[in-house]
Amino acid sequence: MYNDPTDEQIERSTNNYMVAGVVLLGLMVLVFPLYRFYEPSARDEARTSQEASLAEEGENLWEFNCASCHGLAGEGAVGPALNSTQFLQSATDEQGRTLIAVGVPGSQMSAYSLDYGGPLTSEQIRSVMTYIRSWEPDAPDRPDWRDMVGG
Repeated sequence: MYNDPTDEQIERSTNNYMVAGVVLLGLMVLVFPLYRFYEPSARDEARTSQEASLAEEGENLWEFNCASCHGLAGEGAVGPALNSTQFLQSATDEQGRTLIAVGVPGSQMSAYSLDYGGPLTSEQIRSVMTYIRSWEPDAPDRPDWRDMVGG
């Protein structure tokens, strides 16, 4: 038959659980500062790795979809030079992604988003913009970046 535990057994069991809880709480108190110390650098490394991956994918997409009009390195051809300090400092990433996605009415820049009949997903457009943004540290001073070189 089933024996009911005595009050002493229940008290001992409860105390064991309380001690285990206090020990776990103590471990968390000790480990949390370590986590807070290492987490920001881990996030930075992950962000840097993701940016590099996006830029690499963006470079491939750029060569296939954009280089014929904007030049292989964004120096401009039929379309404006996007590898210029003036463009890169004046345009936000959101503006760039929107221009890529919906195109520029009245120009040869057509929409590239799947939503507007183009070939690229929003993630691919983000990759292209990340690649364009990667030019910023070495971008030349080009006040004439809007001029159409070939057209």
